[in-house]
Amino acid sequence: MARLATQLPAAASLAPGRGIACMAVGVLIISVNDAVLKWLTADYPIGQVLFMRGLFALAPILAIAWLGPGLAVLRVNSLRVQALRGGLALSSTALFVTGLNVMPFADAVAMTLAGPLFLTALAVPILGEPVGWRRWTAVGIGFIGVLIMVRPGGEAMRLVAIFPLAAALAGAVRDLITRRMSRSESSLAMLFWTTAIVTMGGLTTLPFGWVPPRIDDLGLLIATGFMLASAHYLFIEAFRLAQAAVIAPFKYTNLVWAVIIGLIVWGDLPDAWVFTGAALVVASGLYILHREAVRRRAR
Repeated sequence: MARLATQLPAAASLAPGRGIACMAVGVLIISVNDAVLKWLTADYPIGQVLFMRGLFALAPILAIAWLGPGLAVLRVNSLRVQALRGGLALSSTALFVTGLNVMPFADAVAMTLAGPLFLTALAVPILGEPVGWRRWTAVGIGFIGVLIMVRPGGEAMRLVAIFPLAAALAGAVRDLITRRMSRSESSLAMLFWTTAIVTMGGLTTLPFGWVPPRIDDLGLLIATGFMLASAHYLFIEAFRLAQAAVIAPFKYTNLVWAVIIGLIVWGDLPDAWVFTGAALVVASGLYILHREAVRRRAR
């Protein structure tokens, strides 16, 4: 994303309103996409859903590349690192979808909000980035929020929280690798090859038994592919049009949509523990973003 932004004229980055709009709409689309995935995985194997969603996502990604900068933008410089990023994306996606399948929708989404906390904590050993005591304190408070949501020793169903939390961890490592890859790989190349790897990962589950999709469900599977491609394209545009510190907080609107969708579709409403813990995690994440912006301005 960073490389794509640097290839554009400076004026293109002076549209924070459009950047916020792209992020907000992208988050709404991905929230609906996640809800459809939860609906589909009740009747179809997770691997089959990932394969078919990815298959229908690759077409619009190729169209965006072809109509925009050209297919040459999909060329990669390091297949090994692309494969590593794709493997992490496959793990994160499979774990998250599994969590959606066994947990209330908004609860699973709330657990993934721990992603920025993992990202900050892992930036030290993986990237060697300095993290001051303020951000470490925010990370600690955020993880207290995670513990409040999980409630160790509470109801047994909370054990399934390991799925979205592990998905957040794998996603954080993927994002750290993305920071390095963005110096030499285009955003569309990363999006295309990661989607392709997740798709092929889903295909490997074919021998374990797939279910012929019903006509109406086939429409939903096609829709998830287009929603996935559209949302990630909007995320790329958001980072192109505005600074990360401006648009990143709007990622947390995902929780708002998750609560609304979960209540309307499944009649689920997170309890006070989840709301309290999520509030701590969101506050910690926003403070980490603030400290990151302060650190960058001080350079």
